[in-house]
Amino acid sequence: MLDASPTATCPAHAPADHPAVKPEKVGILLANLGTPDHYSYWPMRRYLGEFLSDKRVIDYPAWKWQPLLQLIILTKRPFASGAAYKSIWNHDKGESPLMTITKDQTHEMAQAMEAIYGDQVMVDFCMRYGNPSTKSKVDEMVAAGCRKILFVPLYPQYAGATSGTANDEFFRALMEQTWQPAARTIEPYFDQPEYIDALAKSVEEAYAKAEKKPDILVCSYHGMPKRYLMQGDPYHCQCQKTTRLLRERLGWGESQITTTFQSVFGPEEWLRPYTVEHVAELAKQGKKRIAVIAPAFSADCIETLEEINEEIFESFEHAGGEDFTYIPCLNESAGHISALSKMIQNNLKGWLD
Repeated sequence: MLDASPTATCPAHAPADHPAVKPEKVGILLANLGTPDHYSYWPMRRYLGEFLSDKRVIDYPAWKWQPLLQLIILTKRPFASGAAYKSIWNHDKGESPLMTITKDQTHEMAQAMEAIYGDQVMVDFCMRYGNPSTKSKVDEMVAAGCRKILFVPLYPQYAGATSGTANDEFFRALMEQTWQPAARTIEPYFDQPEYIDALAKSVEEAYAKAEKKPDILVCSYHGMPKRYLMQGDPYHCQCQKTTRLLRERLGWGESQITTTFQSVFGPEEWLRPYTVEHVAELAKQGKKRIAVIAPAFSADCIETLEEINEEIFESFEHAGGEDFTYIPCLNESAGHISALSKMIQNNLKGWLD
């Protein structure tokens, strides 16, 4: 994908029977969480089975977790999750919104990189769960002559269950290569000025369009068990810093913005406050107009289009809330692509200057 590699040739001074070798280039591999191939039962079951079997996501012992997962959760959950996906599905293209947006992001990034580096780079994307798999895209890049690969998990804040597991899968793919390329992974970019500026501009644009100014902006991040924080995962701290930097960039007071966490799963305590509960509490406190943004997501997906726009909105409305504004993810916006492009350029130094 997005590659126009010259034909492979026999290296100079090599014997005539030497295998043909593609000219060297640098691969830029964007990575997102993943998506089921369809919202029907079996594709949903395959996707959820892969996702919920990841030890980075659910770290319970296999002997305890797998029977529960295989016999109970994967018997029922694909129906509920499938219905949620169906409600947001891109029926015209036969794919989830996350897939559509990630393709668009990749296209925009490929054009941006080609303008800077010409045919020295190959830009593509992979998914941690589902298709296209990380392994398949690493295989394609190596076959196309990529002797160096920059791996770019599209998660602003680091978490073991997002960036960490994406990197794990990338390294596993490298283990299967006969001739391994040099590899780099990017750092979290939650505090990069270009990313914060892109977030701030999306907020400013949404507020400018609103008929009535929201009373408060809720920054809703994907949740994780509190236990992970206590074990040293930096995600919670990076989320809090993202909100603070966004507030400072907007020039707001502390009462105008708050941090919450969504997508709670299982019986143990997760990072608090929970978005679905907090928006209801805000409504009861008299904050009848709120805006919600999801700074941990690089692309709109099931957690934003369905969970925020439906479940969290309904919680706010039922508690007496009146005006609910969802501010879309940065997606393939010019500001987002520019921020990612600058970050990628910084990480390519020494490889391509």
